[in-house]
Amino acid sequence: MGWLSTFCCLATRRVRLSMERIVKKLDFDRWLELANDRPAFEALRQAAIEEVIEQAPESQQERLRRLQWRIDQERHLSDSPMGACIRISRMMWDQMLGYGGLIERLGELDRRLAKPSGRTLRRADIIPFNPGARE
Repeated sequence: MGWLSTFCCLATRRVRLSMERIVKKLDFDRWLELANDRPAFEALRQAAIEEVIEQAPESQQERLRRLQWRIDQERHLSDSPMGACIRISRMMWDQMLGYGGLIERLGELDRRLAKPSGRTLRRADIIPFNPGARE
C-alpha cells in the first residue's frame, strides 16, 4: 500500500495548504462580531462558502454545492452549535470509513492494481549508471 500512503499524504498536504490560505484571509474578530448579528453572519458565511466553491474546478462545483446543502441540513437538525459539529464530524467519518467510503474505494483500487494483467513481461538488460566512472 505504498502508493496509497503517498496519495493520502499528498491529499492531506494539499487540503492543509488550501485551508491555511483560507484561514489567513478570515478575520476572526470580524466573524465573532457578526456572529452576534445572525442575519449578517449567515449572509457572510454563505458568501464565503460560495467563494470557495467558485475557486474549485467547474467539474466539482455541483458536487460541492450538494455537499454544502447536506452540511446545512445537519446544522438545521441540530439543537446547538456543538451538536451540529458532532453531526458534521460523523458525516465526514462515514464518508471516509462507511460503506462505499474513501477507504473502501481506495482498497478496491489497490486490489485492481495488484491483479496480474496477463501480459508477459519482456526481459531487459540493466545498464549501470555510473556518472563518475571512467571506461
